[in-house]
Amino acid sequence: MSTPQIAIVGAGVAGLTLARVLQVHGVGSTLFELDTATQSRDQGGTLDLHLESGQVALHAMGLFSKFQTLVRDDAQETRVIDKHAKIHLHDNSPKNFVEKPEIDRGDLRQLMIDAIDSNTIKWGTRVDEIKPSQTQAGLTATKYTVVYNSDQEETFDLVVGADGAWSKVRKLLSDTLPCHSGITLVEFRISEFRARHPKLLDLVGAGSCFMYSGGQGLVAQVNADRTLRIYATLSAREDQLSEIRSAISNPDNARRYLLGHFADWDEGIKDLIRVSDDHFIPRPIYALPVPYVWESKPGLTLVGDAAHLMSPFAGMGANMAMWDAATLGEKLAHAIKTGKPLTDAVAEYEQEMYQKTRPATTMSASNMKKFMSPNNLELAVQILTH
Repeated sequence: MSTPQIAIVGAGVAGLTLARVLQVHGVGSTLFELDTATQSRDQGGTLDLHLESGQVALHAMGLFSKFQTLVRDDAQETRVIDKHAKIHLHDNSPKNFVEKPEIDRGDLRQLMIDAIDSNTIKWGTRVDEIKPSQTQAGLTATKYTVVYNSDQEETFDLVVGADGAWSKVRKLLSDTLPCHSGITLVEFRISEFRARHPKLLDLVGAGSCFMYSGGQGLVAQVNADRTLRIYATLSAREDQLSEIRSAISNPDNARRYLLGHFADWDEGIKDLIRVSDDHFIPRPIYALPVPYVWESKPGLTLVGDAAHLMSPFAGMGANMAMWDAATLGEKLAHAIKTGKPLTDAVAEYEQEMYQKTRPATTMSASNMKKFMSPNNLELAVQILTH
């Protein structure tokens, strides 16, 4: 019997985890990625990998030891302060080094890319369409053809959507679309902040600093490249997004806009806005309904944000994505080894994934409301303490 052909759409942490786990078990795959190279796009800030999810995936990939060499011990510190810069929580607990070690997203992605056979990833590939392959009349399609770069196509026994919030693969399984949360983050940065603005280190610490008061919020995160990455949290309807984009399209206007939102905050906190670099990025927050399920179809499935897009307010998205992919990869590899139908392996994965991720998606939706509530400072302390 020939080896099933597996396609993975998207080389984020979910897609890379799946490709690597399959490779560990001697199973090849084809990974389609729009990025032209590993460093062609910013990969985001720092994240922690949890014992029961992200670290499970690292072990499944055989990369845990190498991961430990990239862990950022200095990033374990967590602070919660109010708008007057008073500290309400300061956590630098040793248990965090084991339970939730920190790594920059770019380093994590590169770790996985370096471990994957170079011919697995099709860089610079735009997936235009995923369509059922031709079948005999009256039969359900069990294979799908990936059309890419306008005029190329390949047919696969299984296509896995690891293609994020607006997944093309998901459209073949469900009509459900992500909904806007009513929150937009504005991301901005301060490069070389320790050398240029050393006093800011006294304010935010060496890891993550959560600044909350009266329904408003700023989050600052120190990255390995000596950049301070900051997110301003704004309540905004989806129809207000164009207004926000317009307001922050010019750096000086963006600073005035944000300073207006935080007008009565401590001057030291407002310096984060005043001395920022000239690049401001709107990041509207979307999420899939909780719970979200789809009707299984032979030849298709989803992992990561494509399967359970959630807000960042639980810090679980990447961890769940990696767990998804590792679990699916091991089930597929076992099915191929034993001659079990891929459809059975996929169905088992989907049911386990629904159960595993539901607490995380529920927590994410709940925390989002808490972090934006009038008493968000007290609630942030409670959430980050547990």
